Amino acid sequence: MNRRFLFLLSSLSFAVLFLFLVALFSGQGKNINGSFGLKLLRLRINQGNHTLLTPHRKLLPLAETNRIWGEKCSKADIVINQGPTAPLPSGIPTYTVEILNVCVSGCDISGIHLTCGWFSSARLINPKIFKRLRYNDCLVNDGKPLINGGTLSFQYANTFLYPLSVSRVVCS
Repeated sequence: MNRRFLFLLSSLSFAVLFLFLVALFSGQGKNINGSFGLKLLRLRINQGNHTLLTPHRKLLPLAETNRIWGEKCSKADIVINQGPTAPLPSGIPTYTVEILNVCVSGCDISGIHLTCGWFSSARLINPKIFKRLRYNDCLVNDGKPLINGGTLSFQYANTFLYPLSVSRVVCS
């Protein structure tokens, strides 16, 4: 009886140890500071030429860190968000655009130009906020500074969303 009990106990211990090791080394994730069994799910994010592995949580967009030493700001400090809103009564889709100054060094940014293709809108946009100067060149805030933490927004109406991106800025 004593031998059977020891054999059963050692078999059970071996099975528990085996399951623990399988759980530790299987699946996706990375051990946190070498602790046993605690893992973070990892998420692949493709940004341009870079693939980042991050913890499984939503993070703010990563700003490019390719500034020349001493530069106050870069075009990466301007973030553009846009999305669909309710269509016009005529059925033309509308989109809301938000342009944010997220400069971490506290800078105001002026002379904000966007690549915008042949941007046009069936809804009038205040040209002091946003206007197309020529093909693929739109000016934001009439060239005046967008203060640190500031946001500009406008709506436009067109049958499709225009891809907008920052082409150049001036650090104020």
